[in-house]
Amino acid sequence: MLKRSICLVPVRDWNAVTRKWATTMKRLSIGVVGAGKVGSVLAARLRSAGYPIVGVSGRSEASRLRADTLLPGVAVLAPEQVASAADVLVLAVPDDSLIAVAEQLAASGAVRPGQYVLHTSGRHGLDALASLTRLGARPIAFHPAMTFTGTAVDFDRPPVFGLTAADADRPLAEELVAALGGVPMWVAEADRALYHAALAHGANHLVTLVAQSMDLLRAAGADDPAAVLRPLLTAALDNVLAYGDAALTGPVVRGDVTTIRAHVDALAAADVDDATVDAYLELARATARRAEVDDRLDHVTAGTIRQVLDEADWDTMAHIAAGF
Repeated sequence: MLKRSICLVPVRDWNAVTRKWATTMKRLSIGVVGAGKVGSVLAARLRSAGYPIVGVSGRSEASRLRADTLLPGVAVLAPEQVASAADVLVLAVPDDSLIAVAEQLAASGAVRPGQYVLHTSGRHGLDALASLTRLGARPIAFHPAMTFTGTAVDFDRPPVFGLTAADADRPLAEELVAALGGVPMWVAEADRALYHAALAHGANHLVTLVAQSMDLLRAAGADDPAAVLRPLLTAALDNVLAYGDAALTGPVVRGDVTTIRAHVDALAAADVDDATVDAYLELARATARRAEVDDRLDHVTAGTIRQVLDEADWDTMAHIAAGF
């Protein structure tokens, strides 16, 4: 399998970066197109770090309320007005809208040569801003690897930023990250989608997994599923981040086939949605594969576990067929 590297950079003396920022970057004004949960929080953080915010744009009532709350006194303007006024333009818009927004700004004539244009998309790199780059703008992919609420709670969660930029623009990107209290991680243009898939799989899919686990606990009679899961999940997350696969515990890595079969039978009998059962079976398979690869699970036992899981799939398909 082709392997690529994504570089987490403990870049340099951050005190020196901050001192340099304080003397050179404070003059740059910031404008944000998209006063959503991400854009409004970044603007508020940059404002508190000393950057003048010349304006933000936001169409929805929620965006305008968020701007009023987090950025009192900052003008809410049309995107073209924000672009015209800012030295550093931040496009904090949904992934699927980014290219269209960039093209609209390019057609408006509001973006000028030499102007920095950042976007906060995880998936996209510099290509998404090609229409602005052709006008002489300096594009930077500037993705905060964090979940946002769009409130002041986010101020205390400095994230890693997934960055892509030309060599000449890297100092600006690093200095903005330093001003935000974050850590830079440089991602190659070709690896942006892979980088973002990793984050979505680890964070977004985790939300689905935990919600499914809470549903199962409710079905088992738990009054407060979150209280049951919180200490277990906190320990599991801390351990896997520290030790990787070595942190794995539970019936699969122990080779407890009868326990896994009991789980499968209980899921089949319980009133839970098929997606939860499918997720359990697929993740159990993935867990068995990983445990087998590093020799914590012998091949015979791993094969038996896979057979139990496959039989559960066959039973499910037979049940669906019977329904027709």
